[in-house]
Amino acid sequence: MAALFTLLPEAVGTVRADGKAAILGLLADRFAAVYRLDRAAVLAGIEARERLGSTGFGRGVAIPHARVGGVSRPVAAFLRLDVPAAFDAADGQPVDLVFGLLSPEHAGAAHLHALAAISRMMRDDAIHAALVQAPGAEAIYGLLCNVIDRSAA
Repeated sequence: MAALFTLLPEAVGTVRADGKAAILGLLADRFAAVYRLDRAAVLAGIEARERLGSTGFGRGVAIPHARVGGVSRPVAAFLRLDVPAAFDAADGQPVDLVFGLLSPEHAGAAHLHALAAISRMMRDDAIHAALVQAPGAEAIYGLLCNVIDRSAA
């Protein structure tokens, strides 16, 4: 089975942001730069999804996601914040791990399967701890690839 989404090394980074709007802006910047997408369309998509309810699901994790034009299959980006930031998460806690997902506009099941896989990964205590403790973006990318490859096997 192939991976449910694409995650390129350049789509993983460590950043500083002072709140939800800044986090979403940095995520849109990353998607636009790495996957050559329209930043305004990406930001509009993830902001529209956030208006339906926060994608901060607790334990310091947020999974902003949207269906947008310009992608042919689900693509991901991952940001670890240097300092946890407010995100209106379900548990009221700030977030420090942000896993973004963009899927094609008409990707029904593919989007939901990718989102479920990311959610399962981020709920795993060992993976969560390893991502928080990883020394930098390269190590984070390696960890994520190992988990994604294991899940696809």
